[in-house]
Amino acid sequence: MIAFVFAVIMNFGSYWYSDKIVLKMYRAQEVTAAEAPQLYEIVQKLAMRAGLPMPKVYIVNTSMPNAFATGRDPQHAAVAATTGILNLLSAEELEGVLAHELAHVKHRDTLISAVAATIAGVITMIATWVKWAAIFGGFGGRDSEGGGNIIGFLALAIVAPLAATVIQLAISRSREFAADEEGAQISQKPWALASALEKLEHGSGSYHQRRGDVQPSETTAHMFIVNPLKGRSLMNLFRTHPATEERIRRLRAM
Repeated sequence: MIAFVFAVIMNFGSYWYSDKIVLKMYRAQEVTAAEAPQLYEIVQKLAMRAGLPMPKVYIVNTSMPNAFATGRDPQHAAVAATTGILNLLSAEELEGVLAHELAHVKHRDTLISAVAATIAGVITMIATWVKWAAIFGGFGGRDSEGGGNIIGFLALAIVAPLAATVIQLAISRSREFAADEEGAQISQKPWALASALEKLEHGSGSYHQRRGDVQPSETTAHMFIVNPLKGRSLMNLFRTHPATEERIRRLRAM
């Protein structure tokens, strides 16, 4: 129960203030229709088409080509695009990307992610306590049977948080597929989103941080339309995003 309370407080606190936390982390600047007319107009058009309130629009000053959406619900949503993605994509490709981000808002994926993170947090905390209790003999005597219990509890303490993380990442990957599909319907241009993903995959893989660029964080990697940490060695099992090739294949089949 204590683990559950801690996990709920931490994750829903992050969920409630996610827009402010992430936007400040990436030094995002809110823009108006006068300051970024093309970007603002695209978001406005797509929000109307999706039946959503107009979200706040931000630009992140970094050459990394990417975009993300945040906010606890459609009434408190924000969409952010990097200067890198604005320079890389055509207007139609940018429309596909922003439609994908608005699909996350429409599906309330920040809430789904918070629930998944809460469950994973509870499992991880309980597993940690089980591990230390087993080490210090908190589950019974020190006879041979107790020794077997300790090994079992230590195995559980290792496997349980690993399984929780895999499930959490699987949920994140499934939400990306759903946002691709919904985004393609909102923009009515699945081919444009597929083309954008192709460019972003290449751009993310060849990206080198420049002076003044914001360093992407592992804790927020799942929020971006493509993994900003692609250049690092990660096992496919622990990907926050599905394989971009599969996303492109599905979009082109629509």
